[in-house]
Amino acid sequence: MTVAADGSGDYRTVQEAVNAVRDLSQVPVTIFIKNGTYREKLVVASHKTQVKLVGESRDGVVITYGDYSGDAAQHKTYTSYTVLVQATDFTAENITFQNSAGPVGQAVALHVEGDRAIFRNCRMLGHQDTLYMAVENSRQYYVNCFIEGTTDFLFGTATVVFEGCELRSKKNSYITAASTTEHQRYGYVFLNCKLTADSAATKVYLGRPWRPHARTVFINTVMGAHITPAGWDNWRNPENERTVFYAEYNSTGPGASVKDRVKWSRQLTAKEARQYTLKNIFAGGAGWEPTAR
Repeated sequence: MTVAADGSGDYRTVQEAVNAVRDLSQVPVTIFIKNGTYREKLVVASHKTQVKLVGESRDGVVITYGDYSGDAAQHKTYTSYTVLVQATDFTAENITFQNSAGPVGQAVALHVEGDRAIFRNCRMLGHQDTLYMAVENSRQYYVNCFIEGTTDFLFGTATVVFEGCELRSKKNSYITAASTTEHQRYGYVFLNCKLTADSAATKVYLGRPWRPHARTVFINTVMGAHITPAGWDNWRNPENERTVFYAEYNSTGPGASVKDRVKWSRQLTAKEARQYTLKNIFAGGAGWEPTAR
C-alpha cells in the first residue's frame, strides 16, 4: 500500500492505510509513505500486528499533531501522543514523528506499548516527554534515530535499546526518566550514541528516576559539555539512590568525565559491559534479537 498526501497513492492518510491492514496479520505488511506532512493523530491498534511503515525519506515524511497535557480538550500526558503504537511487531523506517505543541508542558510525539517495536533512521521531535516507552512487557529498539526534547524526553517502563542514536537536549533538564520495575533486569541501554545540545542547554542530567528502580546505562557514548559533572539526579528523594541502577562504560567527550559523578552511580567493568547485548537485553519471554538493518 502507498500513502500520499497529494492523492497519488492508495490512501491520503496513514491512518486509512493502517486501518486497511488485515487484523492479526501473521506476516509483515509494508505501507510506503511518500514525502509530505501528515497532520493526523495516528493509532496502530493492538489487532494491527506486523505493520511496517516505510517513509520515502526521514526528513520528508512528517507525521505531526499538537495535543498536550492540559490543553482545551483536556488531554493528559498519556493521550497527548501524535502516534500511538499498541500492536506487536511494529516497524518504522525513515519517518519523522512530531508533537508540534511547543514548550507547553507534557506533549508526546510517540507513545509505544507494543512488544518487539523497531524504529530505524527516524526522528522524534518535541519538547517535554517526546518519547513515551510505556509498559513493562514492551521491548523496543531504536537504531540510528534522532530524538530531541527538554524535560524527561525519554520516559517510561519498557525495556529499550538505543543504538547509534543522537539525543539532543533543547534546554537545561533531564534526558531520561525511566520507570523500570524491580522485576526487570534491564531498563534503558544506550550503545554507541551521541548526546548533543542546543546552545541554551548547559546543564543536563543523564537521568532521574520516575520510579524507584529505574535502570539506565550508557555504553560507548559521546557526551557533550552540556552533561553536568554529577551526571544523575535522585528526583529530590535520597531513597532512590539505594534502588536505582545508573551506570556508564567507556564513554567519551567533555561530558563523560566520571571524576565528579554522584557516588551512587556506577562504572561498569569490561566484563559487565559485555553482557549488554541485544540477545541478553531482549531475552524476556520468547527471545528476540532485532537487527540494525
